[in-house]
Amino acid sequence: MKKIVGTRGSMLALTQTKWVISELKKHHPNIEFEIKVIKTTGDRVQNQPLDKIGEKGLFTKEIEEHLLSREIDLAVHSMKDMPSVVPEGLKFSYVPKREDARDILVLKEGYTSLEDLPYGAKIGTGSKRRKYQLLSYRPDLKIVPIRGNIDTRIRKLKEEGLEGIVLAAAGVHRLGMNQVIGCYLPVEIMIPAAAQGALALEVRANDVQTEELLKPLHDGSTEIQIKAERAFLSAINGGCHMPVGAYCTIHEEHIILRGLFGDEEGKRMLIKSIEGQLEDAEQIGCELANRMLKELKGEKR
Repeated sequence: MKKIVGTRGSMLALTQTKWVISELKKHHPNIEFEIKVIKTTGDRVQNQPLDKIGEKGLFTKEIEEHLLSREIDLAVHSMKDMPSVVPEGLKFSYVPKREDARDILVLKEGYTSLEDLPYGAKIGTGSKRRKYQLLSYRPDLKIVPIRGNIDTRIRKLKEEGLEGIVLAAAGVHRLGMNQVIGCYLPVEIMIPAAAQGALALEVRANDVQTEELLKPLHDGSTEIQIKAERAFLSAINGGCHMPVGAYCTIHEEHIILRGLFGDEEGKRMLIKSIEGQLEDAEQIGCELANRMLKELKGEKR
């Protein structure tokens, strides 16, 4: 039996996909897996900020089209790239264990933390979520928009005279690039993107055979976190245009969900949290989003 796995062509995407295949082979040694690289809109358009390109699924749409047309059997994505609505005919399958969800501030040599950066230090990021949270903590910082894969952004740290850049810890870890770490940004300062650090294994909704192959990779705690965070993302209706973040922690039999939402200009930004039971993860995500939307509407009056 042969299964074709679709992915983007970046070093991180390929590393993630090869990890999934390696794990699957441990359980299914007789199955052949082939990688098919698919270029997405987000890969092709590198000279514009994500919020200016103007469509959802920037890093997923073309891969999902290949899945629907049966050119691939499985798609491996970063879950944080996935739009809140899954196309009809597709579904997320079992969820592997999540990597570190935090962001990392990679620093110019000589600096060790966000606090010891000089006044007016230049920090590179293309994310409004990261930008506005950094400015909330250090209003003096100058945020420089940058895009590209991890290697490209690390190179721009030197080329553009930046004091630091912000990356997802999960990508740095998966690529084995721990030597570039400056400091982790705690969730109290930087709430991650919803589902950051988690992988999305996407299959056709009626492909029971492929989905069953993925079952050994499943992690129950990650599933609960992702349900809460993505329910929040869906209910808040956030995308590249808005600063949105969510992070769920599990404490024995209950969860705490922390959410971030603001306007495009960063003039209004709310951070709220909510607690509840494990089995109510999705309802908790929706409830937190509704509370925050209601509060923001009240502020506009």
